[in-house]
Amino acid sequence: MAVKLTVVYDNPEDPEAFEKHYASTHAALAGKVPDVQRVETAKVFPKEDGSDTPAYRTADLYFVDYATASAALATPEGQALAADVDSIATGGYRMLLSQVGG
Repeated sequence: MAVKLTVVYDNPEDPEAFEKHYASTHAALAGKVPDVQRVETAKVFPKEDGSDTPAYRTADLYFVDYATASAALATPEGQALAADVDSIATGGYRMLLSQVGG
């Protein structure tokens, strides 16, 4: 059963600083988490009137199964990613661990 960790980043206090750190540091940390099969990131479109939606960006890390995901997130690399989420997500965030296709 494939599993993914989804991180939903809410609107940051400083979008420019968020994007700079995301591109230069954060995305690379996600790729260093052991046993990640794929990393997929997305930036959320604003509403049709141009105003912000509650979510700003999402990231999905895919794993072969729940046990592998749990073990990977407990590694130093997984913990470094989690710590960076805490520092970068100035507007808040949510993490979801989900069964893919379930």
